Amino acid sequence: MAIPGHLPRLLLSFSCAPSVNDEDKLIELALAGQSSAFETLVVRYQDRLYTAMISIVGSADEAEDVVQESFIQAYLKLDTFQRNSRFFTWLYRIAFNFALARRRRRKNHQSLDETRENTGAEPEFEGDTPDTRMTRSEDIQLVHRALALLSEDHRSILVLREMEDLSYEDIAEVLKISIGTVRSRLNRSRAALKQQLEKFPEWNPNQ
Repeated sequence: MAIPGHLPRLLLSFSCAPSVNDEDKLIELALAGQSSAFETLVVRYQDRLYTAMISIVGSADEAEDVVQESFIQAYLKLDTFQRNSRFFTWLYRIAFNFALARRRRRKNHQSLDETRENTGAEPEFEGDTPDTRMTRSEDIQLVHRALALLSEDHRSILVLREMEDLSYEDIAEVLKISIGTVRSRLNRSRAALKQQLEKFPEWNPNQ
């Protein structure tokens, strides 16, 4: 399967995309060489993936690069997608690995807090999640300050569950851990986040 002549940077607009809503059909068309079918998948998932990646890498520009790299990789590897999970879960795992690799490369040079200060970027989340305090506009900045102080394992699983609202099964697939580990790690991560939030004088747990 050849790569389309160009996969533009984020927030693409395609006038030639087929009017097909079924994900499996879009994948079949893309595998058959119809690049506009894959472009439809890009349009469908790019914003959601971009928002999630900001929470992982802490930078709008880096999140955009991660999403771009992930869609290119997904296009190249589409024939390896086994379809025993949702396409977005498979795509998210690709992006998640890219994001973690970037964070690790950057770790010795700049902390996540410094990156956020330099870029001024803070993610915005839409829709209801299991923990509404993590997405209320007045609490987003505090939550992300606290997330930045957590370990990579704790931060990652909270983003997947509380912000992306992935199922335990999907989280297990993305992180390559058992569902039992998902449950126990999520409990520890929530406790760790609560501890960090309570260190901020402006945090009001009773709101």
